[in-house]
Formats: sequence, C-alpha cells, structure tokens
Amino acid sequence: MEQQNKNFKLVSNKKTRVILPNMFTLVGVCIGLSSIKFAFDEKFTLSVIAIIVAAIIDGLDGRIARLIQGTSKVGKELDSLTDVISFGVAPAFIMYFWKLNELGRIGWLICLIYVVCVALRLARFNINSGKEPSWRDNFFEGIPSPAGGVLVLMPLIYSLSDIQIFSFNYEIIVPLLFAIVSIALISKIPTYALKKITVRRNLTIFLLFGVILYFGLILIYTFNAIVISGLLYFIMMPVSLIHFNNLNKKFKSQEEVNEEHEDIL
Repeated sequence: MEQQNKNFKLVSNKKTRVILPNMFTLVGVCIGLSSIKFAFDEKFTLSVIAIIVAAIIDGLDGRIARLIQGTSKVGKELDSLTDVISFGVAPAFIMYFWKLNELGRIGWLICLIYVVCVALRLARFNINSGKEPSWRDNFFEGIPSPAGGVLVLMPLIYSLSDIQIFSFNYEIIVPLLFAIVSIALISKIPTYALKKITVRRNLTIFLLFGVILYFGLILIYTFNAIVISGLLYFIMMPVSLIHFNNLNKKFKSQEEVNEEHEDIL
C-alpha cells in the first residue's frame, strides 16, 4: 500500500511541463481582463500597468515553455486567444473609456477595426509559424500584437508621464494612432522578432545588465520609460525594414550563385 502511494501522482512530469507555461498564459489573460475593469472605474494608471504586466508575461511564457520543453499545440492556440484579449480587446476598451467614447459611434467603430486587425494578425502568425526555420524567423510580418497593444495606449501613457513637452489634441491623435497601428498589424512590414534574438555567451552578462537596468527604469520611472520605449520602437521599424531588405538581397544572391554551381555540375 505504501509503495502504491509513493508512485501515485496527480499529473505526470511531462504534463506538468505543459501546464506551467499555460498557467502563466492564463494569468496574463486575467490581468488583461482586469485592465478593462480598472478603465471602467477610471483607474487608468492601473489599467496601463496591467497591460504592461500582461505583455511581460506574454514574453516569458513562450520562453519558459521552450526552456522546460513544455510546448504544446494547446499552449500555442491559448497564447493567441490570450493576445486577442490582452492586446486587442483590453487596449481598445481602455482607450474607448478614456477618449474614444467622445467620438460616439465613430469611436466604437475604431475600436472594432483595431480588434479585428489584431485577430487577423494573430491568425496569419499561426499559419506562418509552421514553416521551416530560416533567417526570416528573426523578423515578424507587421508589428506583433503585444507591441500594438502598448502603442495604441501611448497617448494615455504620455498623459500620465512627466514628459509633457508637447500638448496634443487627443481627439485627433488617438484615432490617427489607432489607424496607423491597425494598418501596421496586418501589413507585411518586417519588424524585429525580439523573442528570437540570440546572444553570444560572452555578451550574456551585458544583456542581463541591460535587462535589469531597463526593468529598474520601468519600476522607478514607469510611464516615462514606456513613452521612450514606444518612440524607440517606432524608430526601429524603418531600421528593421532596411535590415530585412539588405539580408533579402544577400541571401537571394547566394541562392543564385548556388543555382549556377548546380547547373555547371
């Protein structure tokens, strides 16, 4: 009897590896939904912080799954559904309660279009993620949904920050930014896939220092750091496009050379 009790387990070790990253994902969706409640109560500071925490969790759950070999098809689909809620529905509701409701039906239409674009972007990502590995994996097609969710919140985050250099007409800026981000989500503009960047072993210590410094700034100067991060991300978009085009030309020329060698042989 004692031997049977020792061997008894609620779940196998393999299933535990799958459950852990999925638990992170579900916590992320709960935080994303909570941001809507905060916005409904006009606690916009908490709603923005909730979206940022959800974005951090979204960046961690996939890495944890790969690290402990706990990836699964369920986790992949669950992650996409979570992204629709946390970075599609939640930011749209937050901005609607903050400014877009002042535009009436047009404001609600803008929210609907944005959420649809997030869903389309994630559907395309799920289809393309099954392809063979290549250098293109270092780039996304369009901006990822977590980045889009944070970018549409930029006017609100700017208003909460200490960086009040310019005064904006939010009734124009907010709908315009929603339109730009919605187009960027479903576009094929290549953007850096930060999740897949690999760092040489001798540079790991500098990466860790940079990550700790960045999160330290986020903790101390939360909204200021997020505003600057958003501006840097916008600047990096044309840089990633130029980098992608240069790599594309390089690899195409190599393929042409290889084909010529094959023809000669």
